Amino acid sequence: MDAKVIRTEEQYLTYLREVQELMARQPSAGSAEGDRLELLTVLIEAYENSKFPIEAPDPVDAILFRMQEKGLKQADLVPYFGTRSRVSEVLGRKRPLTVQMIRALSIGLGISAETLVGLSAPEDHATSDKTNVDWSKFPLKEIARRGWLSDVSAKAKTGVEELVKGFIEDAGLQFGAAAFRRSIGGEAASPTTRYALYAWLARVIQQARAMKPRLGPFEPEKLSAGFLRELAQLSWSERGPLLAVEFLERHGIAVVIEPHLKGTQLDGAALKDADGTPIVGLTLRYDRLDNFWFTLVHEVAHVWKHVGSDEAFLDDLDASSEDRREAEANRLAREAFIPRVMWRRSEAYLSPSRETIEKLARELRIHPAIVAGRLRKESGNYTAFADLVGQQQVRSFFPSSSEV
Repeated sequence: MDAKVIRTEEQYLTYLREVQELMARQPSAGSAEGDRLELLTVLIEAYENSKFPIEAPDPVDAILFRMQEKGLKQADLVPYFGTRSRVSEVLGRKRPLTVQMIRALSIGLGISAETLVGLSAPEDHATSDKTNVDWSKFPLKEIARRGWLSDVSAKAKTGVEELVKGFIEDAGLQFGAAAFRRSIGGEAASPTTRYALYAWLARVIQQARAMKPRLGPFEPEKLSAGFLRELAQLSWSERGPLLAVEFLERHGIAVVIEPHLKGTQLDGAALKDADGTPIVGLTLRYDRLDNFWFTLVHEVAHVWKHVGSDEAFLDDLDASSEDRREAEANRLAREAFIPRVMWRRSEAYLSPSRETIEKLARELRIHPAIVAGRLRKESGNYTAFADLVGQQQVRSFFPSSSEV
């Protein structure tokens, strides 16, 4: 039977059952069943997106959510609004947010400016104008200790400002150009943290450029739910992390392992270089298999769906976010590993144990660490199944990540 656009709940449930049966048979990529599985997945996703769209969060609701998350009272917001009466008026929807309020909330509470203004963030001339950049706030000592400055153009002068400026500009970055998440570790991102993020990003870009001779051609049309699933199933191998990097490089995606700089809580990044080369950066700040695999697939989902030529996604996956693009990348990563049609019906979800976790992992051909990690995340119990999440089993594949 030919697959058709889903128009009824009955048709939706029929396709869900078929997807579950196909997943259990583990069809190979490119086979008739594999193509059928990918097609049904796309149709189901389109139906769910139309029936249950992810609405843009209301700015006031986003502020109230962050207040509840951090245990804040209205009085705690006075520094961002100016007076108690303004706080009350804004939260009561009697007064609109001003540009100054949006900037203060974005930096102080980690709420994206996109959420606060509804469409796009206001241009912050204080940070986008390079003449106002305080170059001394870049972590020069750590940059030098890691040997990054050896890549700086010979034109750089000996002064701190010129050294750092050369390092950043050699990577093709314009300060203020990267649209990274501001919710770093759930806390306010200080100017120093922002500078450290840009320095890390510049290093990742430079490292990716050194890899370009060995990258295969990048064909955007090959990115799909099936591509993410194929990547996810490499976790089944004992050499999974290395195989994943090789797989992405064959498809023209550079993967750079670079530990985060002091003061930043960073898991990964997704961006494109000036010539369009897609780049995934990983910090391995948690040396665990579940974190490695979810972060990797999350960032590749960004490359597929969200990354443009002039922005970068820098992700702390422990932090909450109201950004719809982050929600979509999370959903695509979860589906690549464990389709929702199987998850809530699985014994691993209904009766979690080592046995049921390993059984589901075998059925899906993914590493048990991923199943255990999802259970820990959804339950909020990070002490559970600690022996299954692959502690200290990632950095050993990438020796340079342990030298910092």
